[in-house]
Amino acid sequence: MLIERIWVGNPGRNFNYLVACEATGNAVAVDPLDAGLCLATAARRGWRITHIVNTHEHNDHIAGNAGVVAATGASVLAHSRAATRIGRIDREVGHGDTVAVGTSLQLEVLATPGHTLAHICLRAGDALLSGDTLFNAGVGKCSKGGDPATLYETFATVFAALPDSVRVYPGHEYLRRNLSFAVDREPGNTRARRMLERIENIEGAAAPVLTLGDEREINVFLRVDSPEVAAGVGGAPGSAPATAKEVFLALRRLRDRW
Repeated sequence: MLIERIWVGNPGRNFNYLVACEATGNAVAVDPLDAGLCLATAARRGWRITHIVNTHEHNDHIAGNAGVVAATGASVLAHSRAATRIGRIDREVGHGDTVAVGTSLQLEVLATPGHTLAHICLRAGDALLSGDTLFNAGVGKCSKGGDPATLYETFATVFAALPDSVRVYPGHEYLRRNLSFAVDREPGNTRARRMLERIENIEGAAAPVLTLGDEREINVFLRVDSPEVAAGVGGAPGSAPATAKEVFLALRRLRDRW
């Protein structure tokens, strides 16, 4: 498996991805916003885009579909509930489905609702293409067709079962801002603080690829069992300790205003 992370350089700080079969050079374009960049990258690598997978229906993840399809004839895959927004879907996919590319690449579809109710992620070996569900040091917002409680369940079930070794490839580069929020909520987290200092002058195309193990140490949304994080979201005096879900939802509300 070969992965090319494409920095779009737009105000939304999007990443596009190409994931290719090493044996054949056939590739899937994941969330193509900039068709020209995806096509140019595929040409430079000697790959042929045969599939497009949209993790969800927001325009900054589907705007390049038409251009890629026109140039390559690629099939478009997405969750069935995203079809009306995306327009053309050649195959509807859901949790547990497999997308075969070339002869050696198998992408597992994970249903990960929350940012939108039609969101999916893709797992290929130790790589997770997480769209707008999981960002480096953060999680997706839910104000455009999503639901925070559903997002929590995705993390508590689907992502909790994944090993630390999985590398995270998010749909946007928000690491510095997210880490700043994480340190604000958990000042005693020295790992997060040191990483924030280390990436002070690193962002965009040069942003590091982190693992789920890294995220579990620095991402405050994955640290809802930390006493410092739980204490920081507050509660009525004398009330019972907040549950993990309550801490997560409180963090999401705080991050929406931060």
